[in-house]
Amino acid sequence: MDKGASMGLNKNPITIGEALEATAITAGHKPVDRSDAAAIQAAEVRATGRTNIMPGGLAATAQSAAQHNARTEKDEDKTKLADVLTDAASKLPSDKAATRQDAEGVVGAELRNNPNLVTHPTGVAASIVAAARLNQSKPSDPANCR
Repeated sequence: MDKGASMGLNKNPITIGEALEATAITAGHKPVDRSDAAAIQAAEVRATGRTNIMPGGLAATAQSAAQHNARTEKDEDKTKLADVLTDAASKLPSDKAATRQDAEGVVGAELRNNPNLVTHPTGVAASIVAAARLNQSKPSDPANCR
């Protein structure tokens, strides 16, 4: 038996980059705010293993977008999550399967940077959490196929 299957991990796990791309679909219309930028930074750090923000990377782009959006009145003039996260996996220099620990870190970053201490229901943290849960479930377990 494959070691990943015996541990309850999918053979083709969802990566952090792929989860970020899912956010572009589920919440792509949402203007990037400070909590999104923090969650994207936490996700990028976990995906790449780098502790510094890469110039021109997803986190830097998200931070710039959040700053721009904070100074912009009209929603139609704001940078949206889809603008930052479309093709996210290809924009990361390295990527890895999303884990529960990754999800906890991203959720924490999003919560700490939201004045209401909540996460967006289809946002960055939600996508990483969903990916981590799917990666932990056994593909052959009928209980996980509901």
